[in-house]
Amino acid sequence: MEKKRIVILASGGGSNAAKILEYFQSKEQAEFVLVGSNRREAGVAAHAKRFVVPMLFFTKAEMEEGQVQKLLQNLGTDLIVLAGFLLKIPEALVEAFPNKIINIHPALLPKYGGNGMYGMNVHQAVKAAGEKESGITIHYVNQHYDEGQIIFQATTALETSDTPEIIAKKVLALEHEHFAKVIESIL
Repeated sequence: MEKKRIVILASGGGSNAAKILEYFQSKEQAEFVLVGSNRREAGVAAHAKRFVVPMLFFTKAEMEEGQVQKLLQNLGTDLIVLAGFLLKIPEALVEAFPNKIINIHPALLPKYGGNGMYGMNVHQAVKAAGEKESGITIHYVNQHYDEGQIIFQATTALETSDTPEIIAKKVLALEHEHFAKVIESIL
């Protein structure tokens, strides 16, 4: 079986990237060819180093102007995994990798998605709305924020006393539990 060539893009600490890389260490079907970030200070770089995956930093302009797309195509990328990546994916990149870019969102889409809805913004909105549950959505990326076809959702019950920080911890636990397994199922 030929290994699928996977790229992870992340803008932050990279805990999801770390869990994914850890999960696939003992698996044969995936090869992580690159971890990319738009932020030089992103913690994900330490995870890339620990798992001996090449790390690339790039600017928003380099992404929008197509340099990142060319590199991903040259690498023979089979799947692009957005693990806390905060830049909008350019339309040309989406078109170059149809149904080959997946994202994880910290809420149950279609609720609490769209521009600006990431991280604590999502959990604060969920709390403000008095939701009884939240969760994760793993979806394909299209030209619109958080509107691609849903692949998988998982839920967690919320208590009225839960703060946005507690909601964030519950949702992150779901992300760590499910993201790598869903990637494996896609491969």
